[in-house]
Amino acid sequence: METGSLEETGAPADRPVWRGLRPGLLRVRRLLLVVWTGVLAIAAGLPLGLLVGPAWAVWALLPPVAAAWCWRLLGRNWRSWRYAERADDLLICRGVLWREETVVPYGRMQLVEVTSGPLERRFELATVQLHTAAAATDATIPGLDPAEAERLRDRLTELGQARSAGL
Repeated sequence: METGSLEETGAPADRPVWRGLRPGLLRVRRLLLVVWTGVLAIAAGLPLGLLVGPAWAVWALLPPVAAAWCWRLLGRNWRSWRYAERADDLLICRGVLWREETVVPYGRMQLVEVTSGPLERRFELATVQLHTAAAATDATIPGLDPAEAERLRDRLTELGQARSAGL
């Protein structure tokens, strides 16, 4: 995960400085996976074991097997998320199989939101969501440090106001 400005890293102006997400986001998602796996295993195994017979309780093994596979996929997905601030726009890149890169020009931003639910607050995480005139724009950066999310919100709002003045 690279951090710092262009001046600090010495990167050329045309190459973005990519920043990754905090590991807390991966922990939250894996915690939710474990909780839902337990609920589904009980919901699948208990009724079948009691009503049909103990041999049918083997269906309770299906959710943990699926969760083991999802555990690894969550890690790959978390590593694929990154964002970069450039001079005129914000880049958001995500996805493992289907890579998606969103470019949001600062002058097109209408609203920048910082949200943090109860579980996110417990793990000291925040989400930045950008709203533009295009309804289909999915410019969200989850799993940020709350201080970084506020800094990013303030910076994007400042740059958005400066760029939209020329439109």
